[in-house]
Amino acid sequence: MPSAHDLDVLSRQLGRPVRDVVEIPARCVCGNPLVAATAPRLGNGTPFPTTFYLTHPVITSAVSRLEAGGTMNEMNDRLAADSRLADAYREAHEAYLRARDEIAGRAGTGEVPEIAGVSAGGMPTRVKCLHVLVGHSLAAGPGVNPLGDEALEAIAEWWTKDRCYCEGAWETEGEAPSKDLSRHGPQGLPAIVGRPAPVRKGQDTAETTEEGTA
Repeated sequence: MPSAHDLDVLSRQLGRPVRDVVEIPARCVCGNPLVAATAPRLGNGTPFPTTFYLTHPVITSAVSRLEAGGTMNEMNDRLAADSRLADAYREAHEAYLRARDEIAGRAGTGEVPEIAGVSAGGMPTRVKCLHVLVGHSLAAGPGVNPLGDEALEAIAEWWTKDRCYCEGAWETEGEAPSKDLSRHGPQGLPAIVGRPAPVRKGQDTAETTEEGTA
């Protein structure tokens, strides 16, 4: 179960209050959340397929740079041409569904038939959101999602699991966000990796995926 501190940090990372977080499946070396695991049915009854949700601003911004550079198009081309990669990616999809069922059991939400067989990020046949795949790789560990693992290797210039990038990555002063101030996560990487730190206040931009927001 996430602690009150975890939920506070998540809200600050995302620039809005988080909801229905069941677990923190991946953490920074300092202990701060990297990924949130969200219940497959939210408290208001909405089905939510994006189980593993990338939250850390540095990773989020680094993955956005990959997306902007055309990495998803290249991955989709390889999925169409490489049957072994396509099979491994389908297995990642199945692993995602199994993990979501396990989290649903721990969260007590029961079955969510509206999203039965639907994972996230474009799985099992294409790549629509690298943030989802990276979140899955961080939560599940290496060797489960091949394209998520590749994306993690590709952002090593800006983020690696062996170093803390939390200082300056989100606002730590004052009250945690009480309303959604962001629709698409931080723009730019913190100064620790040579880019301006993200500005949260007044932005109308929390990270979203095609499936929704946590």
